[in-house]
Amino acid sequence: MLALAETEQSVATIAVFIVTFLGTLALGRLLKRRAGVPFGIFFQLFALTLAFYTAAWVYGLELQWRNHAGAALVLLSTAVVIALVDRYLWDLYFEQGRQTVIPKFLRDLVAGVIFLIALLLVLSVGYHAQSQLTWLLSGSGLAAIILAFATQNLLGGVIAGMSVQINKPYKVGDWLHVGERFAEVMEINWRSSRLRTNDNIYLDIPNNEIVRTTIVNLHYPTNLHAMRVRVGIDYNVPPNRVKDALFRAAMSAKNVLPEPPVRVFLVDFSDYSMIYEIKFYLGDHSKINETNDSVRTNVWYELKRQNITIPFPIRTLEINRRAAAKPHEQHGRARTILEGEPLFASLAEAQLDDLIRASSTLRFGRGEKLIEQGAEGSSMFVLLHGTAHVSVAQNGAMIRVGSLRMGDSFGEMSLLTGERRSATVRAEDDCEVLEISKPAMAALLREAPECVAQLSELLAARKMETEGLLKDAQQSPGEETRKREYRATFLRRVRSVFEL
Repeated sequence: MLALAETEQSVATIAVFIVTFLGTLALGRLLKRRAGVPFGIFFQLFALTLAFYTAAWVYGLELQWRNHAGAALVLLSTAVVIALVDRYLWDLYFEQGRQTVIPKFLRDLVAGVIFLIALLLVLSVGYHAQSQLTWLLSGSGLAAIILAFATQNLLGGVIAGMSVQINKPYKVGDWLHVGERFAEVMEINWRSSRLRTNDNIYLDIPNNEIVRTTIVNLHYPTNLHAMRVRVGIDYNVPPNRVKDALFRAAMSAKNVLPEPPVRVFLVDFSDYSMIYEIKFYLGDHSKINETNDSVRTNVWYELKRQNITIPFPIRTLEINRRAAAKPHEQHGRARTILEGEPLFASLAEAQLDDLIRASSTLRFGRGEKLIEQGAEGSSMFVLLHGTAHVSVAQNGAMIRVGSLRMGDSFGEMSLLTGERRSATVRAEDDCEVLEISKPAMAALLREAPECVAQLSELLAARKMETEGLLKDAQQSPGEETRKREYRATFLRRVRSVFEL
């Protein structure tokens, strides 16, 4: 009977071994085929050790041998866990799901940690009572402490790098405001992020430091972001007038987007000035330096044209001894230019002097628009200094059609007939112009009504020149008729505009 029982126990043990071994292999093959889990020879050893341990437990093998088999089983099981982590966590979740590439270094590091945990578990639980391993456990604990201190910065950077890769607070090409610096993200790795400032200075910031600071991403969720420039203005100037001037200056600056529109705020009352803040939008922060320069430059020119003062501190005494151009010198230069202009050639010196005194001298900076196509206009301009170019909008593009130099006039058609501006004139360098307003011209025409016919004649000639009807100073009867019609039309419109 005893022999029969031993025989049955042996048969059961062999059956358990075979079933456990083949069942584990079948499960591994299923995972490999269905999910692509990369099991290798270590999984076969794991299946063999699991079958042996199960069979030893059924057979009732000596406890010490079962402990050895269990320790081997735990260590081999790390291969299974690592394979599952590689497939389901790294491959499926991160690389396929979140489009984040996991470097081999991180995979190996996590695999090593898993194996180390299993080894320490085996040594501390399975062999803690064996005195010959006491020194090994003590040494492993000490080594773990030393290793933790030695690699804390590296591991902290890697963990922070994982956070950056998972949460994606910024990406390559984004502009960040980190601390006191604005910088563009050039590279993101698992230890640090590399940024570049506008001065081409590279910053290598460890990820465990950058995640502890407040990150302002200027390009998230879009590249569109607002920037602000402040300027102090004299208390005597009405705020609405200042806001209009600052708005015009910022809207025409380089790289400033038309939408959302520029906003101007009165933000503070300081000791000697009212502080205004210009809020404008741009889409590329790499151009912030030239954009701020353009905004501030346009502000200076616009404030000068509007006779708005940026005050000096009241605690500072300024003695300006620079020789300014005398008014009569500017007046004489403007009269010399007007005498050569066909529109005013028939006027007497007294009439020219009255016209100049009733007009304004304006200054425009390089790149500013003097007039804009399609805008309403009730004045004309004479270029006293500088150069400008003339452009017209055609098929969605600006086509350059001519240039203006000192002594040239423009805008007279809008002044005399009330038409909208037919072209855009933009300063090529700093320009000084004489603006002849509608009231100034009206006073001149009422004093010298004979000028109306001459102006109509000149407007008709310019109209025909624009249409290309004059050729080599010879006119056909049809062209002469067309000119008379234009002259009569302009004569009626001038008289209507100026109520003559």
